[in-house]
Amino acid sequence: MNKVINLSLPYQVRGETPWIEVMEQFLGGDFYFVHFNRQPGVADAVFDANTSQFLRNLYRKNVPPAPPEPGMAFINLALAEAPLGEPVMSDSDLAVYISGFETSGFTGSINWYRNLDRNWHQLADVDPIIQQPALMIYGDRDPFGPRSEALTEFVPNVEVVGLDCGHWIQEEMPEETNQLISKWLEQQDATV
Repeated sequence: MNKVINLSLPYQVRGETPWIEVMEQFLGGDFYFVHFNRQPGVADAVFDANTSQFLRNLYRKNVPPAPPEPGMAFINLALAEAPLGEPVMSDSDLAVYISGFETSGFTGSINWYRNLDRNWHQLADVDPIIQQPALMIYGDRDPFGPRSEALTEFVPNVEVVGLDCGHWIQEEMPEETNQLISKWLEQQDATV
């Protein structure tokens, strides 16, 4: 791998404690990463039973802040009858996602989260510094992904760019995202 492009959430350093344990300590057992690991199959079943509603409620922007609800937020989202905010994609684009998840279910995607601690163990002897040229694209209005103030300590060759959008960068601003990535790749190729 000679170049890295990342959207939304920045690179996280391994740390001394497995990731799920840290998240559970600071964010609680209902935080979705933790819930997926501590209660396998529960969220999968709810998402599978409410695929269209869950995805319609998930892919939103300009969602007004609300007080926290008891329970796991994504399960609550899957069960919510009325979506908040505005859709980030057309109904026809959303239908592609719905069709895909109705076919495959959610377990494969959720398993990425369930593999975090296994990855943590496998990274024990790996240099945490990413030396490759990197592009980090943030959504300036992303409620889930604050910018990393220490990113350049671990990714010294990073260019950081923000777009005027939320968490779903490539869905909210596809043309701008593609232009940024293409321009950055062209600049990288020109310096080789």
